[in-house]
Amino acid sequence: MTHDHLDGPVRTVSRPFGRVLTAMVTPFTADGALDLDGAARLADHLVTEQGNDALVVNGTTGESPTTTDAEKERLIRAVVEAVGDRARVVAGVGTNDTRHTIELATSAEKAGAHGLLVVTPYYNKPPQTGLLRHFTAVADATGLPVMLYDIPHRSGVAIEIETLVQLAEHGRIVAVKDAKGDLTATSWVTSRAELAYYSGEDSLTLPALAVGCVGVVGTSTHFTGAETKRMIEAFDTGDTGTALALHRRLLPLFTGIFRTQGVILVKAGLTVQGLPGGPVRPPLVDATDGEIAQLRADCAAAGLPLPE
Repeated sequence: MTHDHLDGPVRTVSRPFGRVLTAMVTPFTADGALDLDGAARLADHLVTEQGNDALVVNGTTGESPTTTDAEKERLIRAVVEAVGDRARVVAGVGTNDTRHTIELATSAEKAGAHGLLVVTPYYNKPPQTGLLRHFTAVADATGLPVMLYDIPHRSGVAIEIETLVQLAEHGRIVAVKDAKGDLTATSWVTSRAELAYYSGEDSLTLPALAVGCVGVVGTSTHFTGAETKRMIEAFDTGDTGTALALHRRLLPLFTGIFRTQGVILVKAGLTVQGLPGGPVRPPLVDATDGEIAQLRADCAAAGLPLPE
């Protein structure tokens, strides 16, 4: 959010997917099968109780590497039906194969998704010209708005500033989930391109807002969604003191959810709350008793204690 001058009116920045999005876990049954009823209940909880404006399904936190294409489509349909017109559903469709990504994108559109999250192709490390072609081809393939996912510590290659500026010229490439951890690069892109930037790192949401970001795609927001939204709204209205106080209070959970792979602790916390989550699929492993105890401590420190 940018200010026209220090004490003047706030200029509105486009938020195509709202302020708070959660990268939703994919609930499984005890035997590891897809739990569509659980997914619907969890989606409703995240919108109703945690104040999410949109949900990202079939992302890495949704264990997309270990769900089939058919499961991905069924999950989108279930979540779209569950949230109705109360929230948008953004489908993760990114792979390191452009043809496969386009197939997932067209399937997501048919299933009712409102937008696409497209991660940088991972492991094969394409050059920037390859990234341009990949993202453009996916954006050309459907009528849905696209959020790019820039996460070099997983993908092995960053989307460079000039590449992002070029991609912003595409009418359907409207947003970025920024997990680069480079606020200088973020500053340059937000100053040069019409892209809605969403923090992809929970703990960097507040500083990212200061350089032009408009919201967050979070993991801890399974538990901190309502308070994170309060933080963003406080910043938007110029109440930076309240925003900073909330940031500091939530920091133990913003960071603690990643003491191990995020989905592991999210599912553990949901189970403690009696919400759908279930086990994780291999090669991930379920949280240990010690990890659950630490999660309880982190939640308590953030003022959001888990039930005993």
